[in-house]
Amino acid sequence: MNIKSILFGTSLDSNPGTVILRVLIGAALMTHGFPKMFGGLSGFTEFVASLGVPAPQVMAFLAAFAESFGSLLLLIGLMTRPAAFLIACTMAVAAIGAHGADGFAKQELAWLYFVPALFFLLKGAGKWSLDALISRK
Repeated sequence: MNIKSILFGTSLDSNPGTVILRVLIGAALMTHGFPKMFGGLSGFTEFVASLGVPAPQVMAFLAAFAESFGSLLLLIGLMTRPAAFLIACTMAVAAIGAHGADGFAKQELAWLYFVPALFFLLKGAGKWSLDALISRK
């Protein structure tokens, strides 16, 4: 497996449901990530620090980066697998680390982003994506 297939490899599945899911999840997650990245990072950093996470400034930045730029990459289908990996890691930490002691209702949103991210990590973006366009060349 070469670096191009890791970064841009995708299935050539032409199912329109794949595109709809990718665009919807990417757009929806951006509504959580962009406010953190561009205006709420200090407040988010304080929240991350309150969880006892080591290096809270770094971890808060990485989570906000995954939620904002990772979701943008997912939405357009570019470097989908690496973006999905970042999103899945962030959502797993959110579900288990931030909301692990809470009931499922508090964890639910993180799991609802985790599962599609895992799907795109395993499957790729599909035929209608920038990854597919790049991998064909």
